[in-house]
Amino acid sequence: MDRKRFRVIKRPLFTEKSTRMQDQQNQYVFAVDMNANKHEIADAVGKLFSVSVKNVRTQNQMGKVRKMGRFSGRAPSWKKAIVTLAEGETIDLYEG
Repeated sequence: MDRKRFRVIKRPLFTEKSTRMQDQQNQYVFAVDMNANKHEIADAVGKLFSVSVKNVRTQNQMGKVRKMGRFSGRAPSWKKAIVTLAEGETIDLYEG
């Protein structure tokens, strides 16, 4: 069961917008497994970081078309999760 949680959350996403969301709205952004649903994401974040999750929103991101000379291909599609934590809860993503 614990291995499943580590497979659901791939990595945190650090952008200007996600940093602003952390500071103002207590929301954290993660790249997650394409097959994970909102309940699995909430369970994984809650147990990995010992926090209580209030809400989870997900977005499927289509892979961008990449060109190399006359050849073109597509970057892989991925899934993004925006996790809202309860009041007073925080995740320290910058440790280490």
